Amino acid sequence: MSAGYNGSAVVRDITISVGAGEIVALLGANGAGKTTTLSVIAGLIKPLSGTITLAGTSIVGRSAHRLAREGVSLVPEDRALFHELTTRENLRIAGARGAAKQSEEQILDLLPELRKCINRKAGLLSGGEQQMLAVGRALVSSPRLLIVDEMSLGLAPVVVERLLPVLRDVADTLGTAVLVVEQHVALAMEVASRAYVLAHGRLTLEGSTADLKNNRALITASYFGDPAAQVELSGAAPSTTETSPSNHKQKSTTDFDGAHQGPSE
Repeated sequence: MSAGYNGSAVVRDITISVGAGEIVALLGANGAGKTTTLSVIAGLIKPLSGTITLAGTSIVGRSAHRLAREGVSLVPEDRALFHELTTRENLRIAGARGAAKQSEEQILDLLPELRKCINRKAGLLSGGEQQMLAVGRALVSSPRLLIVDEMSLGLAPVVVERLLPVLRDVADTLGTAVLVVEQHVALAMEVASRAYVLAHGRLTLEGSTADLKNNRALITASYFGDPAAQVELSGAAPSTTETSPSNHKQKSTTDFDGAHQGPSE
């Protein structure tokens, strides 16, 4: 898939996949094209070329609101909460947009920290509580694919350490495919099973987080688009991103096979 703005590509020929119940991290420096990638998957912008599939069906060209009904939920980096409404009201509005598949009680079981602030206005919540609410709102529809853009933005590392494991609970409990952009690389790799690194709009590295943790120097080089990383990659062992049939599709294809508790994204 290639995507950008006004006909100019920001990301070029990227191929990624996420499976049901799997967390995949998309890493990269500022300006690498991470948010553009998430935006095109969520239907906010159209790809310049390539294919995007959800559970084997092409979703290219579908609007963001249609994709939201069909199982794609985006948590944007600004959280997009209604600050004058309470936590409960924010959750209820999310349910009113379509058929709510997760009850308020189910959301609170997944995100217990929201219980203590259920009647508090969103604008009065701490940064961590707001992020938890943003995730909770996205989960009301029980999405096949949850996309999270910079969950830790503006938060202290100690707060992030509490938040990221929530994504693991979501993936395990709901069978949701999770694609997360995260600036705290080490923490992201603790909860993700695989990771992709973007640099200057191109994928420079991909693999299982277990393998990538053992090659921090290569991650750093790939993160900033160091040509040396590409040389090492070309001589490295076969890619560790072998996860599902979607990985064998042709280049410029982005696959999300998210079906709950079954073969997915």
